[in-house]
Amino acid sequence: MTKLKIFGVEINDASINEVKSEINLFLSSGQPHLITTVNPEILLEAKKDPGYKRILNSSKLSLADGVGLIYASSYLNKKIKNRMTGSKLIELLAEVAAKKRKSLFLLGARNDIADKAGKKLSKKYPNLKIAGTSNGTVSGRDLSSQEIINQINSVKPDILLVAFGAPKQEKWLYKNLIHFTSVRIGVGVGGAFDFLAGKVTRAPRYLRKMGLEWLWRLIRQPWRIFRIFNAVIRFSFMVIKNKKYE
Repeated sequence: MTKLKIFGVEINDASINEVKSEINLFLSSGQPHLITTVNPEILLEAKKDPGYKRILNSSKLSLADGVGLIYASSYLNKKIKNRMTGSKLIELLAEVAAKKRKSLFLLGARNDIADKAGKKLSKKYPNLKIAGTSNGTVSGRDLSSQEIINQINSVKPDILLVAFGAPKQEKWLYKNLIHFTSVRIGVGVGGAFDFLAGKVTRAPRYLRKMGLEWLWRLIRQPWRIFRIFNAVIRFSFMVIKNKKYE
């Protein structure tokens, strides 16, 4: 498995089989492991936040999420070949967990999205156990980290999926992962629950292959224009500007 750096952030160029192998190893161990999926927005955030960069570099597996990283790596002569979206990573985790009779806990997202995503996964992987779901609130009140930890420890999941959005989810996992008694894998999944629950539809496959999923999302969700500007325009500018330092 090749490892390279963009903006000082380590990224594993791992195939699907290599990712599955790592997941199996992590689940068989006695320690928690942080997995991260890195996209252009995350790299921009890490570039200005050294603490966040350290957290990303502490992860046991860091995967490239977003075609922008593929293009950037080629321009920087680093050539990442494998891309792993948050949704695809969840599918791999669920597939391996179902075979090993392990369980997942889905934390975050709005309203009942995590619950709907969990049900979709259970339907696709009948042997998968969903230990629980939570949007991180109760009676309209945000739960404290300790309350969330207690809630999750009470059902003892093996894998914890956190949809708080970056960088909050990675920072939260880095701080709290050690306090879970059973969790062997923790991963921040951003908006992946929305895709799994069917709330947001992905771009057609031909647009994804062309690297134009951002355009599809902009048309469907125009309020994302500033995030897309960062991921497409600002990130490209920073890659060009910093090429001699990479």
